[in-house]
Amino acid sequence: MILYGIANCDTVKRARAWLAGRGVACEFHDFKKAGVPARRIDAWLAAAGWQRLVNRQGHTWRKLDAATQQAVVDAVSARALMLAHSSVIKRPVVEWGDGAITVGFDAADWEQRLPRV
Repeated sequence: MILYGIANCDTVKRARAWLAGRGVACEFHDFKKAGVPARRIDAWLAAAGWQRLVNRQGHTWRKLDAATQQAVVDAVSARALMLAHSSVIKRPVVEWGDGAITVGFDAADWEQRLPRV
């Protein structure tokens, strides 16, 4: 599994600690260090939708000018925004081992996704 996000994001920190506490190993892709993987955004958009991926509650969104915010009206415009401003992506984005993609941290949902031993 791959967890995408930003290392200093509180939600990403909680998610990584939650996984570590359950002994779940995952690869971490830091948007700030490695960039947004443009080849993966299309899969995220297909799985979660652009409305779920664009964090309209976050600091980055609020700092954008009104014209930029209003221009985000579909997957194409959201994709361009996410590539230009990685911090506007809701975090974490997780690509699970079974191919599923989730956005955000939901402990109850994640508990169900963990492999049973």
